[in-house]
Amino acid sequence: MKFHELELPGVFVIDLESSADERGFFARTFCTDAFHDHGLNPAVRQCSLSFSTRRGTLRGLHWQAPPSAEDKLVRCVRGAAWDVVVDPRPDSPTFRRWTSVELTAGNRRSVYVPAGFAHGFLTLAEETELLYQMTEAHAPDLARGARWDDPAFGIAWPFPPIVISDRDASYPLIGRELTTRP
Repeated sequence: MKFHELELPGVFVIDLESSADERGFFARTFCTDAFHDHGLNPAVRQCSLSFSTRRGTLRGLHWQAPPSAEDKLVRCVRGAAWDVVVDPRPDSPTFRRWTSVELTAGNRRSVYVPAGFAHGFLTLAEETELLYQMTEAHAPDLARGARWDDPAFGIAWPFPPIVISDRDASYPLIGRELTTRP
């Protein structure tokens, strides 16, 4: 695995290093030792799958508050998504900054999202699935969110969403108190 730190400290894109032959290839997708070597939390407490039927589905921006703040490893296993990580922490030197990476079933990349950072994505293909490995179990009472289109973030989404949940569409702007609604 090759680890590439992005503009936000602690956010990594992880590319596979594969061994190929006439059968196809073999590659590690996760290794506790490699995560430790890069200062990342390798604990996996929960895995989840997100499936979106339509291109243009937006999910996010979500995170969990302490004591259940979670690190996430996100990989696209079918289709394609434009994945975004935002720093919503007012006391952080990177507050309001964001970074993005295209995750596809074909490029087999994953993104590591540290605890406290907001995460979201926009599907670029029909029938897109993202696999999440998380360091904490889902805690609905500690779920947090911010608006995907908040001007304070200035995220340059590739195109406007076509499908978005009422919850995600109604999160507050960062200039207002961040929501505690699940």
